[in-house]
Order: sequence, then C-alpha cells, then structure tokens
Amino acid sequence: MPLNRHLSKGREIARTAGDHASDMVAPLSVIGRGLRHHAGWARDRWNATPKDRRGPTLFLTASMLVGVYLLPHGLLFALIALMASAAWAGRAPKAPPAPPAPDVADVKLGALYAALTPYLCGPEEANPLYHYEGSYKSAFSSWEFDDEGRLSRLELGYPPYFTDTEPAARARIEQVVQGKAGRAREYRFDWDEESNRLRITALAPLPTDIVAQRFVAAPGEIVLGFTDEDGTARTIPVTQGGAVTQQPPVVWRTGPRSAEPHLLAFGATGYGTSSLIRSIALQALPYGDLVVIDGAGTGEHACLVNRPGVHTVETSLRGALAALEWAAQETDRRLAALNAARHAGTAPPEDATRPLWLLLDHPTELSELAHAEGRPDPQDLLELPLRHGRAARVTVVIADAVEAGERITPTVRATTRARVVLGPTGPAESHAALGAPLDIAPAAHAPVGRGYARIGNGAPVRLQVPATVDPLDDEAPAPLRDAVIALLPHRDTRTEAAADLPPRPEHPPVAPPAESAPQAHPVDLAKGEPMIRSRPIS
Repeated sequence: MPLNRHLSKGREIARTAGDHASDMVAPLSVIGRGLRHHAGWARDRWNATPKDRRGPTLFLTASMLVGVYLLPHGLLFALIALMASAAWAGRAPKAPPAPPAPDVADVKLGALYAALTPYLCGPEEANPLYHYEGSYKSAFSSWEFDDEGRLSRLELGYPPYFTDTEPAARARIEQVVQGKAGRAREYRFDWDEESNRLRITALAPLPTDIVAQRFVAAPGEIVLGFTDEDGTARTIPVTQGGAVTQQPPVVWRTGPRSAEPHLLAFGATGYGTSSLIRSIALQALPYGDLVVIDGAGTGEHACLVNRPGVHTVETSLRGALAALEWAAQETDRRLAALNAARHAGTAPPEDATRPLWLLLDHPTELSELAHAEGRPDPQDLLELPLRHGRAARVTVVIADAVEAGERITPTVRATTRARVVLGPTGPAESHAALGAPLDIAPAAHAPVGRGYARIGNGAPVRLQVPATVDPLDDEAPAPLRDAVIALLPHRDTRTEAAADLPPRPEHPPVAPPAESAPQAHPVDLAKGEPMIRSRPIS
C-alpha cells in the first residue's frame, strides 16, 4: 500500500477520533461551565451577605444539606438536580441581538434641524420652532427619502420674523439645506411667504445623451434644449440613445410676432456657450442667413465657413466691425423695403423677409480690443439690429462669459429678453444673468450644457443644451461629430451628401430706391481669402 494512502487513512482515523472525543467531552464541558457559573454565583452571594447574617445563612444551608442526606435517595436526587441545573446554566449563550440600525430620518433630519437652528431660532420667542434642545418633528411636517436613503422631498416651517423676502437670507438657508442633503443634485425651493412654509424638492437629472438633430419645430422656433416635464406643456420626438423618445423642449420663438426677438447667453468657461451658438446656427440655417462673429478667436465656428447661407465668419476686430456695419445697413434697407411694400400694398420682397441671424460669441473680447485701439465698440453697432430687428426679421444672439457680464452694454441688456445661463453659478450671478431670482440651487458639478433659461417674463426653467460639438475637433467623439456634419448645408456634393434646403434667392439682395432713406456708404464684405480656413472633415 502506498505511503500516501497510509497517511490519508491515518488523518481520517485521527479526525474521527477527535470528533468522537469532542462529542464525549462536550457534556462534561457544559456541566463544568455550569458548575463554575454556580460557584461564581454562590461566591457573589456570600460576598454580598452582611457579616452578621453569614452565620445564620451557613447554619441554614448545613441544615438543608443534612435534611437532604437523611431523605431516601436524597443525595442522588440532589446530584441529579445539581447536574441538570449546571447543564442548563452552562449551555452555549445566545448571541446578543444586533442593535437596530439608526433611522435615516432621525440622523439626517436631525442634522439638518441642528444646522438650521442658528439661522431660524429666536432668543426672545416663548415657544420657538428651532432651539438647540428641540426635535426636528416640531418644525418638519413631511419628508421623503429615495431608495438610496437620500432626501427627495421636505416641507418645513420657519418663524414669521424670518426675512424670507431678502435674497441673501433665502440663499443662506438654501445653502445649508443643500449642504446637508447633498450637493450633487439640484433642489427646487418653493417659498410660501403667506404661511411661512418652505417646500424642498430634489430634481431628477436631465438627459445628457441628446445630440444635435433636426427637431420638430416650426420655422422661427429654436429648441434651446430640454427641461423638466413641468417646465413646459409640450413634448417633441427626439433620437436618444438609438431610440425615439418624447422630451419636453425649451422653445424660443423668433420673428416679427415674437415678444423676445433676441437672446443673451452667459456661461462658465467650458460649459457650452459655443455649443449653444452652433446648435442655434444649425437650426436657423435652413430658413435664414447667418453672420457669425467669434470674438474669442478660437475657431469654434470654423465649420460654418463657406457654407451656403453663411455670409461670413469673422474672428478679427476689423472684420467684425465691417460685418456689423453691413448688418446695420441691411437692417435699415430691410425696413425701407418693408415700409415701401406696405405703403404700395404689394408683397414685400423675398430678400427683405428672409431671416438674418447675427451670432456673436464673446463680443466683449472685441470690445476691449476696440477700446484699446480707439475704434468703435462692436456692441454699439448692434443698436439698430437690436431695436428694429424684430420688424426687419433680424435676430441677434450673443453669448459671453459670466464674468464678462459687467462689460455688456445697457442697450444689449435691455433688448435681449430671452436669457440663458450655463454652468454652476452663484445666486447673485444667476439673478444678474437671468434678470430674476433663481428658485433652484445648482449642483456643485454640472455636465456640459446644463443651465437655466428664462424667456421674457416667465419663470426660469432648467436647461440641457443638445450635444453640438465642433466637427473639426479631433478630440470630440466621432458620433457627435457625424451628427453635426449631417446637419451642415454642404456645397461640395461630391464628397458630402447634399442636405435638403429651402430655395434661396438667386440674386443678392438689392435695396429698392427710397427717397426718404438716407444714402449709406456700402460696406464690402468680400475678402481675397477667408479669415478662417475649414479643414477637411473626416
């Protein structure tokens, strides 16, 4: 027999013998543990007995033992009783029950109540809602938590002397609530000033996988992005993640019937103001003509160079001034043509009714350069298109950085009633950008294109701009670049598929003679070479 089999058989015999020995010794160990328990109990009782009572106690115990000894089979019964009690006392003790998990509401709402107490407590109030030894149940009326244990809804009361009409006081409370509930989400704060109630709701994240595409919208309607279901009463079909879904859009209506004919957008650096300009340009190109001015000079709009319907894409101060002077003269020419047609009772010419879009990205950069060189401010040249653009079918879109808000001229601010702000901004910056206080606390980290929009006198709504990347950016994902390329009007049909475009006038616009209209000096926008050369799109 091999040695290995001998060793394995020996191990099995030893394991079996050990199991039998443990089975035999287990009762003895249980009884021994019980006897130790009894001995310890007797010792503790003896030590706890006063010295003057130890003698009688010892005499009584000895008398009981003698009585048991004199009984028939008394010692046997006493031994059996002792062994039984020792076995019961020496059995394996049960594991102590695990302490109950603390209630999520008690932990998180208690911490929130304690954080709000310094701001909402009153030292002279007889029965305060908030005090340092109080409970959150006295101030919080209802609350809800999601499946992950995060606060999703809360309603609380606050004392009547709290200054809920001051933006600074509100911002302080909102900051405390967001810090305790989690800064990774956005919260809507509904202040009921009449009943001194505050309702807090955690907002679900907006979809970020909607790319640039043809949206179902009427001519003159621009889809700025998408918002919550309660932000609008309309939904449109969009392609999202390879499937068609219904999403609520933020629609900006332009044209002669629009009450908000121009748009002003602010954004933090890297949060998609240039993507918003590209998205608007792609939606406006099938129905209008574009003049694009890239004040930052980064080439973000080089994909629009030499495209049908794009008059020019300027990055220099000289080119921007020439383009804006032409836009002012074109606005004046359109007004004269429309007035002449109206007085004559004829249809206005097509070149005067086709929409003209002026898209300016970071114009304050050019304003600073113009001030340094002693040239006219490009923003001053926008006064005529801004004030009379609605009648002349001229729409102005301006996008700039949040920190450049003070360099925007009062005329631009007064005439741009459609507002957008992108990226995480503070309460003061959001109020200055949107023209109204924001009742939503932004998240600490927002995706690109996330922000807020306010059209006219409406309430601000959340906004997620469609992903509209620069198709000439090699670092952008290929599917996003292809989506933008598919929307561009193409001139070279041999290498790129031609897009369906509405008919364009064959001849350039010619102003009809008008005696009352002052003769303006023509501005030639033709250049020998474009300021921006478009690279081939792979």
